[in-house]
Amino acid sequence: QLQLVESGGGLVQPGGSLRLSCAASGFTLDHFTIGWFRQAPGKEPEGVSCIRSDGSTYYADSVKGRFTISRDNAKNTVYLQMNSLKPEDTAVYYCAAGTIVTVATNPRLYDYWGQGTQVTVSS
Repeated sequence: QLQLVESGGGLVQPGGSLRLSCAASGFTLDHFTIGWFRQAPGKEPEGVSCIRSDGSTYYADSVKGRFTISRDNAKNTVYLQMNSLKPEDTAVYYCAAGTIVTVATNPRLYDYWGQGTQVTVSS
């Protein structure tokens, strides 16, 4: 059974850091494009970052310079290191996997999704 499981969310103060993990089972992550999306209440899903099978990466302008995506093939896990967090980063964060992802921010191009992890940035 193909499955993605996110972890690492929580409550953090503005300026703080969190590292999200996306662990895969049933398939090998490095064959896929892995994307991170987030959705705040009342808002559309936003593509935050992705890492492709060739190792190239994408970042939304809103997180560029603050977030870093990486992949550990031995652990079959993708990470999203989030630094200098802001209140507007508050959302449920989802990881997703897709094989033909021509546009990193299009959620319809991803085939498998995790259940999400809540990130709350507040003082």
